[in-house]
Amino acid sequence: MFKGLRSQRLLALFAAAMALMNFPLVALWDRAGTVFGLPAGPLALFVLWVLLIAALAVLAEPPDGPR
Repeated sequence: MFKGLRSQRLLALFAAAMALMNFPLVALWDRAGTVFGLPAGPLALFVLWVLLIAALAVLAEPPDGPR
């Protein structure tokens, strides 16, 4: 089904994203603290979301670069 290394990496990234965005781990970040005046929970989710999108962009890019 997923024979290529890229497909396996994308599937692993999906599994990691599902695990990191799952309720028990999100509940750990839901604290009353702030970071630079921003609430820690939503800031942590936004940073995680940006990192997952960046990882997806790196993994989805062909190894020889754009054409």
